Amino acid sequence: MKFTRRSMMMSGAALLASAPLHKAFAADYPTRQITLIVPYTAAGGVDAMARVVAQKFSEAFKQQVVVENRPGGGGTIGTRAVTRAAPDGYTLLLGHTGTISINPALYANIPFDPRKDLEAIGMIASMPVALMAHPSFKPQTLKEFIELAKKDPGKINLGTSAVGTGGYMCAELFKSEAGVDVAIIPYKGTAPVMNDLLGGHVPIAFGVLPPALGNIASGNLRVIAVASKERFSGLPNVPTFAEAGLPGFDGSLHYGLLAPKGTPKDIIEKLSAELKKAVMTDEVKQRIATEGGDPLTSTAAEYADDVDKEEKKWGALVRKLNLKVE
Repeated sequence: MKFTRRSMMMSGAALLASAPLHKAFAADYPTRQITLIVPYTAAGGVDAMARVVAQKFSEAFKQQVVVENRPGGGGTIGTRAVTRAAPDGYTLLLGHTGTISINPALYANIPFDPRKDLEAIGMIASMPVALMAHPSFKPQTLKEFIELAKKDPGKINLGTSAVGTGGYMCAELFKSEAGVDVAIIPYKGTAPVMNDLLGGHVPIAFGVLPPALGNIASGNLRVIAVASKERFSGLPNVPTFAEAGLPGFDGSLHYGLLAPKGTPKDIIEKLSAELKKAVMTDEVKQRIATEGGDPLTSTAAEYADDVDKEEKKWGALVRKLNLKVE
């Protein structure tokens, strides 16, 4: 192909003309509806977080933000849909430690890598997994529970939600770090394990707090410890695992916002700034507390680092205990 002075000048002009288009696009963003995908069914903790974000984004951007539930595959179906969406800022994902950091390590055939196929925007909340007991369970502290488990190896049934969930992985992490032999009983979901715990069919269980808060308040359940670095604001008198005698134990679940890989940096930064502003409002803080969590903000880079760190932590546990699911 022959390049003339005229064609080179025209090409250069075209490049110069296109240079500000990306910035203009980001400055005007959003100009139409945004879809926020939740990879779980409606009415759960992830869905609740998404609806808080959608409301605040709608108000801030003056555009409709629609929450779309795409459950299935332990959260992988909805997550995969976002990895395959156009990287233009109009399809977002409400991420969760389970789908973003646990599943890629646990399941062998997941067709995406969140660290490579998604752009982190920012964090929203942290929700601790808690060790809860039926009132009849004799050990009152974590130390007493560990002592009993070591005295009677394999005899204590420990309930959790399904394999791969935060509750289940916390139970495996607890067994590994405390050096105890308890029988993990995974249920299909949070509701059935809570029902059996309330009925005394299992004496103790790992689970997220929202479904249990009412029964904890009424004395039908008690919390031995929370698996987070800091005490949960809704249960200020309950110790963390570290305070109760298991240093470094952290099984808190993180929620955050992500977009398809390749989404323009300016749009990521715009979304990140607005997300941080929303999470710090009293209204959102209260809503997060109602759902059993604490607000947690970050930059996009900090959330990306957290995803990577959590995947390495849970991945190491999966490999150590040979938990990989084919």
